[in-house]
Amino acid sequence: MGMIFPVSYQVIARKYRPQRFSDVVGQDHVSQTLANAISSDRIAHAYLFCGPRGTGKTTLARIFAKCLNCTDGPSIDFSDDDSKANEIAEGRSIDVLEIDGASNRGIDEIRELRDTVMYAPASSKYKIYIIDEVHMLTKEAFNALLKTLEEPPEHVKFMFATTEPEKVLPTIMSRCQRYDLRRIPVNLIASHLKFICGNESVSAEEEALYAIARGAEGCMRDAESALDQLISFCGDNITEPDVLSMFGLTAQEQLFALADAILAVDTTRVLTELNVLAGQGKDLGRLIGDLLGHIRNRLVFTVSKGDLGMLEISEAEANALKSGKELASEKDLARVLDVLTDCESRLRLATSKKILLEVSLLKAAQAKASMGIDEILDQLKKIRHEDPSVAVQVSSKAPISNDNNKQSAPSVKSSDVVKSDQDVVDASDLDELWKQLLAAASKASPFMQTYFQRSQPVSFENGIFVIGLSADHLALVDNQRNHDMLVKQIKVLGHDNVQFRFVDDPPPEDSMPEPVLEPIGDLPQVDSEVVPNDDSQPTSNEVKKVKREPQPEKLDPEEFKNDPLIQKALESFKGRIVEVRK
Repeated sequence: MGMIFPVSYQVIARKYRPQRFSDVVGQDHVSQTLANAISSDRIAHAYLFCGPRGTGKTTLARIFAKCLNCTDGPSIDFSDDDSKANEIAEGRSIDVLEIDGASNRGIDEIRELRDTVMYAPASSKYKIYIIDEVHMLTKEAFNALLKTLEEPPEHVKFMFATTEPEKVLPTIMSRCQRYDLRRIPVNLIASHLKFICGNESVSAEEEALYAIARGAEGCMRDAESALDQLISFCGDNITEPDVLSMFGLTAQEQLFALADAILAVDTTRVLTELNVLAGQGKDLGRLIGDLLGHIRNRLVFTVSKGDLGMLEISEAEANALKSGKELASEKDLARVLDVLTDCESRLRLATSKKILLEVSLLKAAQAKASMGIDEILDQLKKIRHEDPSVAVQVSSKAPISNDNNKQSAPSVKSSDVVKSDQDVVDASDLDELWKQLLAAASKASPFMQTYFQRSQPVSFENGIFVIGLSADHLALVDNQRNHDMLVKQIKVLGHDNVQFRFVDDPPPEDSMPEPVLEPIGDLPQVDSEVVPNDDSQPTSNEVKKVKREPQPEKLDPEEFKNDPLIQKALESFKGRIVEVRK
């Protein structure tokens, strides 16, 4: 009776290793290019596969070797039971040599390789050398390989794999076709794990598979090893809590709740959520990485106007993005990302990771609530041009609307205006009226005094008083509040039913009028100064009329605080007035 040997267990990473290009997950750009090279008979003599660990570098090299050396090859459509292809897959082919660059990195090993290159393949079309971690070769070994790599025999192909291409000599790299492999997206890893679970008769929650995929950080081999470990631990039923507890990961719901607390600027809830996660023994380094990824997804979702096709996320995260889209703007999310990125870089060297994380998350919440200097200036400009009750007119002919009020104000027609006592005011009378109106307006609105004094009277006809000033000041001065104030002041001066119009016509700089001030108490408008004679006794003939020095205009703090522009600024920036100074 013959002995029966039990079939040895094969780990998932080896059992489900891709055997042809169509099996490779997440590297279509490389698989398709290599397949096209075979189909068009454009096969180079050296290839360099670069990328993070566990993304398929050596696997692609082996599949490429199988395509080149299969029966009736080169071909991508070799049979599953092709003997030559199976020899390569099992590592038994004498014409495909796999060399570990880490343990065969010296010049002696490379010289031996160089000496054997000249021999023809034993039974295949090509002699193929696959060197893994080629960046580990010494400089001398690279130099020994250089000449052979530049002009190898027709029957020789080189395939190099490395996780650190920057360490490969440029002279070597320039002689190879380079292929960069990417980290495999989370959703593709989760989908592949689901396929494996189906074949292994294992029940796994979708959230559990996504948790494994997130923890793998783009590495399929890590994900498959983690699934193998979980099957041993949990049996044929894997749940998300099992994954989270084994690998110190954070549940997606907890991650979303923490992100919501930051974006809602709820600092109490931020600390509470973080304290719960830290108490559960979560890996804080991985937590900040996951949080960064989620905030980044929110930013992409916002910028793309909700295009989920640009994101590789689970259905639960998609729902979280949709429900939280009103929490933060694009600029808010960018500021939060800056803080979290800084935290991630400092976390590796931090003595107390939890304290650093607490401070950083509070800073992230504050960053969301803050505004950059550019945004502050934009808001101030917006407030300055904002007047929903009246449109801005820059000329007497064509009314235009301001930025926030798209409806133009109706044109003023002379037939619609009740004429004042004076249909036309001549220049001298207009100047005198303007001085009186300017004094009254400056007193009535100290906040706008400077702008009124930088204006001039243009005309006063048919009940319409036209005032000229700089275009830069039009939007600030031309609003309903000032119109009403001027109408009230000119009525006191004896002119009823007057309408005001502001135009872009500033006075010359050298003709700015002196501030006209109201007399104080019973003092006359012009003070007298005594000029002493030789006997130091003043006489009536020696009294000179001189202008009194302008006195600072008194500012009413309450009027300043209640000014509409100040109120809008306080509302926009969530500020408060601490002190009003002259």
